[in-house]
Amino acid sequence: MNRLLTSSSALFWGLQFAFLNPVLALLLVGLYGATPADVGWVLAVYNAGGLVFSLVIPAWADRTGDYLRPMLLCAVLTIALSSALALATALPLAVIALIALGGPAGVGSTLLFADLRRSGASTSDVMNTRAIVSFAWVAGPPAATLVMGILGDGSILGVLAAVGVLNVATTVLMIRRHRAGAGAAASAASARSESERPSLRMPMVVAIVAAFVLLQATNSAVMSILTLFTTAELGLPVFWGGVTLGVAALLEIPALWLIGRFGDRVSTHALLMSGCAAGVLYYVALALLRDPVSLLAAQLLNAWFFATVSGIGMTLFQRIIPRPGLATGIYMNTRKVGSIVSGPIIAIAGFAPLGYPGMFAVCAGLTVLAAIVLLVAHLAARRSASRVPLDRAAEAE
Repeated sequence: MNRLLTSSSALFWGLQFAFLNPVLALLLVGLYGATPADVGWVLAVYNAGGLVFSLVIPAWADRTGDYLRPMLLCAVLTIALSSALALATALPLAVIALIALGGPAGVGSTLLFADLRRSGASTSDVMNTRAIVSFAWVAGPPAATLVMGILGDGSILGVLAAVGVLNVATTVLMIRRHRAGAGAAASAASARSESERPSLRMPMVVAIVAAFVLLQATNSAVMSILTLFTTAELGLPVFWGGVTLGVAALLEIPALWLIGRFGDRVSTHALLMSGCAAGVLYYVALALLRDPVSLLAAQLLNAWFFATVSGIGMTLFQRIIPRPGLATGIYMNTRKVGSIVSGPIIAIAGFAPLGYPGMFAVCAGLTVLAAIVLLVAHLAARRSASRVPLDRAAEAE
């Protein structure tokens, strides 16, 4: 029953993001008459607020030791956000709703993964849960645009409210199961794990966070321009851009499943290095390929790269940062900060001597740099402790 509730919660939180975030710009323009400039600053403010809330709320949950009640609050705020956006008559009112309600509402999935850590979930459980979120992202955006195309722009707000109701229901059931003592043994096991956790020096933690920002930035940059690359550089119809992005998201699911299968037996460091190697090969392939079949085949490398970053990365952060909520929040924010850093990377494609191949070469170089930072942190941890926090296999020896 616990696994079913966790899986359902992961699906609904994934759908919340997948329904709202990809179409938010369309909503701002269609419902409130926002200009392109308005869309830019509204999304910037909304994402900045989300970044703050994704640190503050999980840190508060860490202090109370309860992640489910804050998650219930996030679900309720999702319903409130849908209602506020539906009732808003002007762009400023919508912006206030997005910041005050949308920011904290978006922290639900962070709290879910923090609660998984608290309950002593294995790497396999975390990967399988993360795969469900990825599935939601495969199905969510096409479903959202289909609903909006048939029923109008505002109709997606009703769908979002329905998802919020489902999140409330699943979270209430999870709280009741927890009250009944279903998670007591797992919590005790988690507490023992926390007490046995060797600490990392702050500079090493900062270096690991910076490495993941670089990895997220390269992925964000390439995914953002992939459709433009297929049309402007490869001369393909825009359809191929959508197909490529869909294939990449779909392949991420089995990649996460495979990592979950091997994550409890294979070194975390080895998995991360394999992901970085796949990322470098992927960016090199993008710089060289010239046909759609090769483009689709290269998504196998992209899927393994991003699955290691998004899956193993989260478990790694939860292992090196003592508080599960803060650890998960910081990891989630590496994606947001990486998206900001991706802007200058994308701009490289605009320089005629470099173009897209130059941009992909920079992405490959930054991935190598991130891998070196992770390797140095791993070796430093081995020298400074008898057991290796970055390498589960070594811990078992």
